[in-house]
Amino acid sequence: MSDNYDPVRLPEQPELTEAEGLARSSRYLERISRRRTIRHFSTRSVSREIIETAVRAAGTAPSGANHQPWHFVCIGDPSIKQAIRHAAEAEEQAFYGGKAGETWLRDLGPLGTDAQKPFLEHAPWLIAVFAERYGVDSAGRKRKNYYISESVGIATGFLITALHEAGLATLTHTPSPMKFLNTILDRPTNERPFVLMVVGYAAADARIPKAATVKIPLPISPRSESANGPGAGPCRGPLPLAFAPLSLRRLRPAHSASSKGSASQLPWNPEGMRWGM
Repeated sequence: MSDNYDPVRLPEQPELTEAEGLARSSRYLERISRRRTIRHFSTRSVSREIIETAVRAAGTAPSGANHQPWHFVCIGDPSIKQAIRHAAEAEEQAFYGGKAGETWLRDLGPLGTDAQKPFLEHAPWLIAVFAERYGVDSAGRKRKNYYISESVGIATGFLITALHEAGLATLTHTPSPMKFLNTILDRPTNERPFVLMVVGYAAADARIPKAATVKIPLPISPRSESANGPGAGPCRGPLPLAFAPLSLRRLRPAHSASSKGSASQLPWNPEGMRWGM
């Protein structure tokens, strides 16, 4: 064991009976099952406090070697959202113009998507999630990160769930490539855009594609594990599910160098989240 290993006591956890645990998990399943990706957002404002709380929740996610290789940029400024929309639509025009290929476009058909992305301006908030290829310490030395995509993916899942719990709707937007986000949001080259979250309340007349309501039942391997040991109890339902351990990062401030048309002048809060109001 490493000489710098310094364990601390696990924070107090709720002690639930099996019935209480099942009840909680069932209520959560009911709530999360209502989550849908939407493209029709209300212009109703969402407080910065709600967004900040959701991002803080995302920051509790596990990560490789606890390096927490993510950065969240929260954008509410209309001019910055407009710049992002113009850049994203330019990439999407190429994508839908043939870059995607026939198979991909055919698969997208039932979802009703196209190159026009008005939600990037209509929704009150955009949250750009960046993955850190490598870290840089206070002395400017590089630090290797591990399981970057897995770690940032988990944090993004935490973010989506936290926003849903707050009554908000989301869209995971991934124009390809997304390098324009580094330029507009003044992010360093060691970070790559992972996903652009569109966040707000659903419009009163919001519609979703019927195809998106079909969820494939999760298969669970009959080799279950229980308190009595592997394979002690039968699994019920259509059932491969495996669990692999990962580890846990504080949100870090960005480099402050300014650039034309960027969000570099946006204020920072103590947790290192960038805000565009």
